[in-house]
Amino acid sequence: MPSVVRNIVDPNIKKNAAAWDELARRQAKLAQPAKDEDFRNPLQTVDPLGWLGGDIQGKAVLCLAAGGGRQSALYAAAGARVTVVDLSGEMLTLDRAVASERGLEVRAVETSMERLDMFAPGEFDCVIQPVSTCYVPDVAPVLAAVARVLRPGGIYVSQHKSPVSLQAGLKAEGNAYDLLVPYYRDYQGKNQPLPSPTGPSRLREPGTVEYLHRWEQLLGGMCRAGFVIEDLIEPVHADAEAAVGTFGHRGQFIAPYFRVKARRRGFEMQRTRIELSK
Repeated sequence: MPSVVRNIVDPNIKKNAAAWDELARRQAKLAQPAKDEDFRNPLQTVDPLGWLGGDIQGKAVLCLAAGGGRQSALYAAAGARVTVVDLSGEMLTLDRAVASERGLEVRAVETSMERLDMFAPGEFDCVIQPVSTCYVPDVAPVLAAVARVLRPGGIYVSQHKSPVSLQAGLKAEGNAYDLLVPYYRDYQGKNQPLPSPTGPSRLREPGTVEYLHRWEQLLGGMCRAGFVIEDLIEPVHADAEAAVGTFGHRGQFIAPYFRVKARRRGFEMQRTRIELSK
């Protein structure tokens, strides 16, 4: 399969591709490959909640918008047949390098997260998507693409930036964080990008264009795309001892991320619901 599919029209998506290329070249924190200790128990490292059932040997796993040499390598080390998709060619270079260094087989495809036409319907058993939906203006095409390539009964694990976190300021005003960005951001039918951050932050990636998606678009969108939501967590980043204005202090007031486990509906699940209703 060709590794380069960068047929992007949206200028903001192009800007994000360039931004992540630069982050990878600078070896930024989010472009750090997996470390030796991560490989001691690779599945536990990437799936500490056991959402994937404790064994992914031979499973077809798509790591979506997940370049950087971490996700793909760890799932492959856990025994999965891994494909990694990313917008950034430089991030995928890290995936190829780690796979080569550790003798792992990883297929890398450079494309935007909503453009998965190169894959067959139902090709994957699991789709894993780290924080990335914030980089596209409309999440619905992404969810539709994931639903198409995931087999019925397959698992979709995704992590997102909390809408409230994207609304709130990055700096404390006294001991509080103000909501600075409107929740409803559509103008003439288009989702408007968020204002650029005024300084460095663990919550916003430099040079990128980000979008806020509402809860109804993220969770409701999954349901409308053909998924059943089975679990949701908010990873804790609160630190009661953190200084005012720091990442840990802000985390006491606002959960920055949430993670969702969803399952692709299919014939067997529909039949079960019919039998239970009798």
